[in-house]
Formats: sequence, C-alpha cells, structure tokens
Amino acid sequence: MSDQSVSKPVGWNLEATYAALPPPFFSAVLPTQVARPEVIVLNEDLGKELGLNLSSLNRDDAAAIFSGNKLPTGAVSIAQAYAGHQFGGFTMLGDGRAVLLGEQRNPSGSLYDIQLKGSGPTKYSRRGDGRAAVGPMLREYIISEAMHFLGIPTTRSLAVVSTGEPVYRDEALPGAVLTRIASSHIRVGTFQYFAAIRDNAGLQTLADYTINRHYPDLISSEDKYIDLLKTVIDKQASLISHWMRVGFVHGVMNTDNVAISGETIDYGPCAFLDRYHPHTVFSSIDHGGRYAFGNQPSICHWNLVRFAETLLPLLHQEEGEAIRIATEILEGYRALFETHWLVQMGRKIGLEDANVSDKPLIDELLQWMSEELLDYTTFFSQLTRGFDTTMEPFNQRRFLSWHDAWQSRLKQSGRPDSAVVKTMENANPFVIPRNHRVEEALEAATYRNDLEPLHRLLKAIRSPYEATQDNAYFASPPAATQQVYQTFCGT
Repeated sequence: MSDQSVSKPVGWNLEATYAALPPPFFSAVLPTQVARPEVIVLNEDLGKELGLNLSSLNRDDAAAIFSGNKLPTGAVSIAQAYAGHQFGGFTMLGDGRAVLLGEQRNPSGSLYDIQLKGSGPTKYSRRGDGRAAVGPMLREYIISEAMHFLGIPTTRSLAVVSTGEPVYRDEALPGAVLTRIASSHIRVGTFQYFAAIRDNAGLQTLADYTINRHYPDLISSEDKYIDLLKTVIDKQASLISHWMRVGFVHGVMNTDNVAISGETIDYGPCAFLDRYHPHTVFSSIDHGGRYAFGNQPSICHWNLVRFAETLLPLLHQEEGEAIRIATEILEGYRALFETHWLVQMGRKIGLEDANVSDKPLIDELLQWMSEELLDYTTFFSQLTRGFDTTMEPFNQRRFLSWHDAWQSRLKQSGRPDSAVVKTMENANPFVIPRNHRVEEALEAATYRNDLEPLHRLLKAIRSPYEATQDNAYFASPPAATQQVYQTFCGT
C-alpha cells in the first residue's frame, strides 16, 4: 500500500486496531481508483475535532484522499465482515461498498473510524457495484450533520467527493464517495456474524474489543458481558427516545444498522416528520410499515433481542441460565425506554421532572396532533415560542382543555416561566432538514451542479434551535405540492 500513500502536514494519526484482529473480522481491500475526483463539500470543523488541518490540503490532494485514489499516512484499508436481519430476514453481509482506512486518534485521545463509502466493490459486495451516487451521499452528509447539531448521538460526515464517473441505478447518476466518521462501525450485525459461523472465540474477541474501545469502565466488571448487554440496551433506548423527540424516521432499522456505540448510523431512506402520524413511512422499500415512526421503539427491542441471542455463550456456560439472564434483562427494556421517552417528551412541554404520571398528558397531546395531522416541528416550535389561542388549531376546545391541564402541571412543578421556556427552546428545534429542502438541495447538486442550496441548508442546520429570520426559510413546512412521501437508499 505504500506506493499509494500520500504524506501531508494534515495531522493524520491513524491506528489500525480493527485490522489487527483475526482474519474473520475483515477482508483486505483497496478503494477503487476513480477518474476525476472533485471535492463537493469538506467538513473542516469536524476535521479540527479529529486533529486534522484540512485547510492545509489543496483541493486536488483532498479529492484524491477522500475519493480513495490516495491513502493517508498510516491507513490500512479493509472491509469489515458482518451479518444482519434485513426486514426480518437473516443475511450474511459485510462492507459491500465501503472501506475502513483506520482509526484516527484525536487530540483528546479518542478513536474514530475513518470510512470511505461508495469506494468500489469488496469481497462482500454480493454482485453489487460498490458505488454510490451524489444524491444519497449528500443526503447522509446533511442528515448526519443535522443530527449532530440537534444533540443526537450520530456518525458524522467529513467529506463528499464526486468521482467523475456515472453510477447506474434507474438512470445514470454522477458518482460520489462519502467519508464517514464513527466511534466505530461495530454493529449488532457484527455479533450476529460470529454467532452465525459459530465462532465463540471470535465472539469473545469481538466483545472484549468492544468493551475496551467503547466501555472501558466494564473491563474490571465480574459480569462484563452481562453489563455490556445492559449498557447497549440503555444506549439504544436513549437514542430512539431522541429520534422520537425530533420526529426522525430512520427508515431501515435492520440489525446491521444498529451501532453498538449507541450512535445513529446509515442514513439511507431517512426523513423527518412533517405532519405528525405514528404510522408515517418514507422508505420506498418499507411496504409493510415495519420501520414506521411509531414502530421504532418496538423494533429497537426486537433488534436488541437479536443482540442478546448472540451473547448467550458469554452470559453463562449453561444455555438455559444464559437465556434466563438475557430474558430478565430484556424484560426491562420497555420501562427503560419509557423513562428515556418521558424525559425527552417532557422537555418538549417544559417539564424537567416528567414521570409516568405525565404520560397521559403527553399521549393526549400526541393523539390530538395525529388526528389533526399537525406539523410536528412547527407545532412544538409555536408552543415554545408563542401562539394565538384565537387561531387554528389553538382555538379548538380539545387543545384549550389540554392547555389548561398543561398549565396546571407546570405550576405544580414550581419552576419560573423563563426556565420552562428555556427547557422547551432546547428541546424543540426551529429548523430541521425538511424533506422538501433536502430534496431541493440534492436535485440542484445532482442535475445542475449547483451547490448553493446545499450550502444554505448546511448553514441553517448548524443552529437548529435558533428562531432567526435567516432560518425562517428552512423552518417553513412544505406546501401540498412539496410533500415528500418516499426516500430511497441509493444502493
């Protein structure tokens, strides 16, 4: 690989801890060379957090590195093996269009995966071309950055580079490579891979690596694998509660898209709610509504059951006892999720001490919103930042009755109005990456090579809780002709 490496005073501090694991974990592969790489967007602020001075790169060198044409100093390029339940059916998978270059150790000492997505075929491509189109890669850049600034655990995007080559889907589209940053790419599906090949030694190696990398406080635990299961359950329950707070619909909650770190990963056919309804689905491939907005908490539980199944050999040497332990832990998920959900939804209505007795108040509001098909973000923003009870929908008797109960509950909390408003302002975004604005930016970039809508949107999502005039354009709900009903994964 040395003949492909490039050395620049950028600050690369790459390690190869995953590539040091045994062969079943990955397959060595180089990114496929592309014809004419050009930088579309480069995240210099994220680069600084990683200890990288991306401004020291000229555009040609940046395009070469983030397309995979040249490898940064210290890179060891691999594709990771994993499996997964996709829409309920089990499949052996792996990085079919992505390569891991290594882990960047940032100035504070934390490791972050540097992965190229859309970088060509690998051993795991399953007859796919390993490529990606500009639109889906920019979608991941936009949504992952939006999630970060909304305060939700997420992978992030360092760059999108066009390849100068077409990608063939329903039509010929310009190709692109995304550089994804993650605490790691270890998934529920990674554990499923070793369970499927009945490699208990590999499973234990994976569990130990995961604990060492993500949860070092568990290393000295007498029951570290039990504690790992409990920790991952808590992380996922918390994550999904955040999704519900902002109206995020992941779209493909397959087990290979569940990160053990607790980060949101894989922004394919994802979107944010406009009109609120728990049955909302955007994914063009989710025909049965398996991953609808309101199903996300229960699907999370289903995925965690699959994770627990893989850990059984590590939980106890007797299978029956291992099953008992896992079952007991999993039975606590719903109460745990509800606790996290009450915290998030309570904050949306100004409560810092929301508890189970507040659930009927929150449920009543959501039921009314779904029946009225109110815009999720706009409604809560108006509730936070001021509304007129003489105007629809705030003049409805049902809302006014709820409003009285809400005000009574706020008085009971004893907090001053200013504190209540501050809580709501920090929980209810003014701006989300509205589906029609995302599509506007993607269409301009894909078909007209016009990046202005993209950069305007990226600027707005950096301050999602600020109700400013500059953000007003991106806060507006779609008109009837702008409704986006389907999104696509891009593979």
